[in-house]
Amino acid sequence: MLVVFSNIIAIYRKELQGYFASPLAYAIAGIFWLLTGYFLIAILLGPDGLIQQVALRDQMGLTEPPIDLSYEFLQVFLRLMGTISLFVLPMLSMGLYAEERKRGTLELLATSPITNWGVATGKLLGVITFYSTMILPLFVLQAIALSVSSPPMSPGIMIVSHLGLILLAAGVLSLGMFISSLTDSTLLSAIGTFALVLFLWVVDIIGQAVGGPLGDALSHLSLISNYTNLVQGVIEIRSLVLFGSYVVLGVFLTAQSIDAFRFQRS
Repeated sequence: MLVVFSNIIAIYRKELQGYFASPLAYAIAGIFWLLTGYFLIAILLGPDGLIQQVALRDQMGLTEPPIDLSYEFLQVFLRLMGTISLFVLPMLSMGLYAEERKRGTLELLATSPITNWGVATGKLLGVITFYSTMILPLFVLQAIALSVSSPPMSPGIMIVSHLGLILLAAGVLSLGMFISSLTDSTLLSAIGTFALVLFLWVVDIIGQAVGGPLGDALSHLSLISNYTNLVQGVIEIRSLVLFGSYVVLGVFLTAQSIDAFRFQRS
């Protein structure tokens, strides 16, 4: 067991070092920070921002319904971050295995003593860690902005909300890793992952249109509805199970894909 854990850590460190040495990864992170930073300022301080809306309500003497400014800001901003991540995450996962195929190193991984699921787990942990470092500065900015709010926001809500964002990312990245293992084209991998994630993002709408037991089943697969629950600070077991299932499914399918690749080469 210790050997397996050591192998996973070795793959994790290699993958993480690869991201921090990649100009493309820095470009993706820069665009992500630029967009989210702009919207953070716009949501709070823009002409139609939340602070301006609250000030206008006060001038008009409106007190009902009351507005929890800090909570409203967190909801709007994290939903927006989730939407932006829909475009960013496929670009982070597209090279996990596609680059290995292109460089001809996938066969070495497939035939190495490390199990396929161990390699997949290490790679997934690496890209999740890199994404977490991308959202860390934004978490700090939000904490600074909300520290002056009255009444103060519970730290638990912020932690659960951002945990939901990381779980969303983990599920998407795991599925994207599987798609990356199917092709040597990073572009096709990114497009395929985006298409799959877009379907899972809007499947709730499809479920409502279908109705009945099938519609309910489709709605339970929705990324957005389960993500929204966590963003609201509500921990629901079904949401945790769903994201965990996507992570496990992605790792499992990736391991099977590499097994099939090894079989073809043998």
